Amino acid sequence: MIKTNYHTHTTYCDGVNTAEEMIQTAIEKHFSILGFSSHSIYPFASDWHIAPRETEAYTEEIRSLAEKYRSKITVLCGFEADYIPGLSVPSKKQYEKFRPDYLIGSVHYLVTKKGNFTVDESAEGVKNGVDVFFKGNARKAVCEYFYAQREMLLHGDFEIWGHPDLFRKRNGILKLFNESESWYRSELKATARAAKKAGVIAEINTGAISRGAMDDVYPSQEFLRLLADQNVPVTVSSDAHNAESLDCAFERAYSSAKKAGYTFAFGAEQEFYLFLLDENGKPTKTPYDEAGYMDLAPDDRGENIRREICLTLEQMGIRPESSHHEEGPG
Repeated sequence: MIKTNYHTHTTYCDGVNTAEEMIQTAIEKHFSILGFSSHSIYPFASDWHIAPRETEAYTEEIRSLAEKYRSKITVLCGFEADYIPGLSVPSKKQYEKFRPDYLIGSVHYLVTKKGNFTVDESAEGVKNGVDVFFKGNARKAVCEYFYAQREMLLHGDFEIWGHPDLFRKRNGILKLFNESESWYRSELKATARAAKKAGVIAEINTGAISRGAMDDVYPSQEFLRLLADQNVPVTVSSDAHNAESLDCAFERAYSSAKKAGYTFAFGAEQEFYLFLLDENGKPTKTPYDEAGYMDLAPDDRGENIRREICLTLEQMGIRPESSHHEEGPG
């Protein structure tokens, strides 16, 4: 199995380790792909989001490190973009100047007319938020949280859906709501349908385990089963804020996915690069384009060529699952 992690934080936001330290540890832990995803609400910030003035430096450093370690690991540059109604929506257009390889869309904030709070802060902070902004009505707060998730899925433009039921993080301590009640399951079902319609990849996130906040992954087993019923694809990530937790509880996450009905498929990825021809029709060392990982046209000039290759392979009885531009130019 290819070992990957797309949810990684560094000292650019609220992480403990530098990007290079994360990469070196990922190599030691035999990762094939490491994706960085700094917290962001660009062009705004809080004390745990990357500062807008540092965003370009962040992307430049990650891409420089990707080149430095390209023979040992694939390094990708992304953002964990917050959904905050009226302020921030995770969308490629919002981040297009930084050319991220992918975006994670996440809901941390519950926003009300009286103010807001984050659902993953301390147990005391979550209880205070529910008491102050929802008059102690936890059910109303939870419903508002999943409504925000569905609004993000409807209006956002991102690849990976971060910790889909983050509100559970402190519920083991606070006992604010019962996850087996019908109203809660109705929220999960509606949100699973919204995820299918959005075409996102749901994240099985082990971050609560690594930080000792909850002895379970996000999403819950029940939510994961509902997502499997809707054929929503999943990826396993650690939401790592330090190097040591990069692969925390991955086996447990794999087990949860399998129990929910997910299966793992394996296949070969055939990589190649295209180069320009000279005036005599002979190949040069000049790349066909300067696009990056999963870029789209017009930056990606090889889209039609890959389509012809895929169609030809199908005529030969070989059915490709997908095609995309690789990290390097060409």
